[in-house]
Amino acid sequence: MSSPLIVQLGMEEFCEVTDLSAAYVIEIVEHGILEPQGKVPKDWLFTDYELVLAKRAAKLRRDLELEWEGVALALDLLEEVQQLRAENRMLKQRLGRLVVE
Repeated sequence: MSSPLIVQLGMEEFCEVTDLSAAYVIEIVEHGILEPQGKVPKDWLFTDYELVLAKRAAKLRRDLELEWEGVALALDLLEEVQQLRAENRMLKQRLGRLVVE
């Protein structure tokens, strides 16, 4: 069984794909929204998950005119809602198997 492929992008490629400037990406990292591998921006490596997160963060900031702290909080809450929905689906499936009608 093979392990899942993890996509890693360098800073330049990440900026191209997300259509964000390097300064903007650095700002997102400084606020703890993204956590790339590497010590300095030129060495940073981003995963495909961080790619999605960066696009979502930029959209929240633009659409809702939030400060970065608000974006970070909104992303945390959205992730929690997603986890709770997944748990709720799993529990409903388990309950469905236990309930005999």
